[in-house]
Amino acid sequence: MTPLNSYDRAILRILQADNRTSQQKIGEAVNLSAPSVQRRIRRMEAEGVIAANVAVVDPAMVGLPITIFVEVELVSELPTDIDAAKQIFRDAPEVQQCFYVTGEIDFVLVVVVESMSAYEEFTRHIFFKNGNIKKFKTFVSMDPIKTGVKVSV
Repeated sequence: MTPLNSYDRAILRILQADNRTSQQKIGEAVNLSAPSVQRRIRRMEAEGVIAANVAVVDPAMVGLPITIFVEVELVSELPTDIDAAKQIFRDAPEVQQCFYVTGEIDFVLVVVVESMSAYEEFTRHIFFKNGNIKKFKTFVSMDPIKTGVKVSV
């Protein structure tokens, strides 16, 4: 991977605020030509620095107003069992984010659902039917204070 310089980092800050900003405007802001900005963006995409260009959707605005954080502990921590759990969580549309973590628990999930009855159905399908789930603990978000995907560059 090519090391990021100050121009790359400035471009990333602008794109994280609004990835629809024209390359001309980015170039003016960072003192580069639009073609130079385009080359840098393409390089960062090819190298995986820019992982995706997506629209960030407010879950509540599309009928998924409940965000739930779930700590999950597995019965078996054999690599094949961990990999199987990762795949189940990846495949579940309700799971917005999943983290394999250190400590007493194995995973932390961010789950978005339309209702508590939908979450109950999710738990039955994902946790109770899975013999490798030892226990799970649920935390329901009351107010999303800060959310997002921006990183400090």
